[in-house]
Amino acid sequence: MPPSEKHTPYPFPLDTGKQIQLEPSPTAKDATLTLPNTRGLIPSIPASRIRSMWLEARSSTSKIVAFPCSYDALSSRLVDEAGFPLVFLSGFCVSSAHGLPDTGYIALQEMADKIQETVRVVRVPVMVDGDTGYGSPLNVRRTVECFAQAGAGGVMIEDQTWPKRCGHTKGKSVVSRGEALARIQAAVDARNEGKDIFILARTDALIHGWDEAMFRANEFKRLGADAVFVEALPDRDAMVRCVEELDVPMLANIIEGGKTENLSAKDLAAMGFSAVAYPWTLVAAKLKSIREALENLKSSMTVGAPPMILSYGEVCEGVGFPRYWELEQRYKYDEDGEVE
Repeated sequence: MPPSEKHTPYPFPLDTGKQIQLEPSPTAKDATLTLPNTRGLIPSIPASRIRSMWLEARSSTSKIVAFPCSYDALSSRLVDEAGFPLVFLSGFCVSSAHGLPDTGYIALQEMADKIQETVRVVRVPVMVDGDTGYGSPLNVRRTVECFAQAGAGGVMIEDQTWPKRCGHTKGKSVVSRGEALARIQAAVDARNEGKDIFILARTDALIHGWDEAMFRANEFKRLGADAVFVEALPDRDAMVRCVEELDVPMLANIIEGGKTENLSAKDLAAMGFSAVAYPWTLVAAKLKSIREALENLKSSMTVGAPPMILSYGEVCEGVGFPRYWELEQRYKYDEDGEVE
């Protein structure tokens, strides 16, 4: 891992949600864990960590769970190494990694694969975008169950029609009230009757007015969602009003240049938001940096060596070679079966 001095410290330190570790033992032993803020039939350490962080942030206007959204294992590991408290695999970001817009092209299996590859390389808990749940309320239930078993600690389910769209782009629509509530009920049931997972319920119903969005969000809260996300709140006044009316842990969504006023995480915390996501940031960075690298490479081809973006050692470290080499030494053996 790169030296810590290279990183700006995370500006909103959280006391909860830390990684839980036991002392390793060469023989079997009893272990007792106390997990705070659990729900569901089967406890989940990642779900407990996420729920604890969001509740802690909600209780203090100087704290917030802030995170850029990621799209694969490497981008997620970089988020972790940078000191952010959780990873969020968003549908927009994962779609971009497939070379596609966020318009319903990807579904359950692609996201489940991303969860599995990500949880193996990060230490922080992982949340994932479940979009609409990919079908009927029964599909929603299966989606939540699958994501929990894949290792996710949290999942977001929304009320858009399928194929869904990025909430800040044109052409989106929402399902009926009844179907929206049935989706969240199915997600909550999957949690309560199976492995615990943090449920973030999203509504895009502001397209039908404030009252409709608030009705749905309040119903999501009543049904047992852990947190609520009202997409595309336009400005500071709407954000403050929404937090006050709903009285539940809430997510803000900041897209650079999008429909929501771009405010600082500090300001959002002061308003009462528990968390803020930045789904655009890493995709924009990827587009910009790759395009620049390609142009610089072409420019160098007739004049000399390719530009050095990172040193050879930094690239090896970034993709994990040092850890592999360390393990390779640990498992050295000879042909007689002796492990060195």
